Amino acid sequence: MNTATTTPSSSQSSSLSESASGISPLARLFATTDSYAPLIARLTLAIVIFPHGAQKALGWFGGYGFSGTMGFFTENMGIPALFAFLAIVAEFLGPIALLFGALSRVAAFGVGTTIAVAMFFGHTANGFFMNWYGNQAGEGIEYHLLVIGLALIGVISGGGKLSADRVIANKLK
Repeated sequence: MNTATTTPSSSQSSSLSESASGISPLARLFATTDSYAPLIARLTLAIVIFPHGAQKALGWFGGYGFSGTMGFFTENMGIPALFAFLAIVAEFLGPIALLFGALSRVAAFGVGTTIAVAMFFGHTANGFFMNWYGNQAGEGIEYHLLVIGLALIGVISGGGKLSADRVIANKLK
C-alpha cells in the first residue's frame, strides 16, 4: 500500500481552490446579488456614517478636522496613530465607497469594525440607550448595534443592486 501524498505548489493550490468553488477570490470580493436589500443597507449606512467621517477628516458638522481628531485620538484617548488614522479613513472613505457600491464588503467591514471598537471601548459603560434626555454620562450602544447590523449586511451580501461591485463582478465572470 502506497501512503505517499504530494502537496500541490502554491499556484496549483490556488487554481484548485478556484476550480473547487468556481469563483476566484477577487471575483468573490465583488460578487453580490441583484437585490434591493443590500442597496438599502449600504445607502443607509453611507448616509448615517458620512457626517461622522466628515467631522473627523474635514472638520464639517462641528468636527475637529483631521489634525484635531488625530490629536484627540492619540493624546487624549491613547489610540496608536495608525489605528486613529484607519478609523478616520474608514469613517470618511467608507461611506463614499458604500454610496457607489465600490468595494462594499471592504468599506462595510471598515465602518463596522470602527464602530464596534468605539462601542466596546467607549460606550458599553453607558448602557444600552442613547442619551436622548441628557440624563446619563454618555451615549449607550443602541446606535452602534444598528450600524454594526447594517455593516454586516454589506459584508455578507456585498453592494447589491446598482453597485459598482455588481458591474465589476459581471466583468470578472
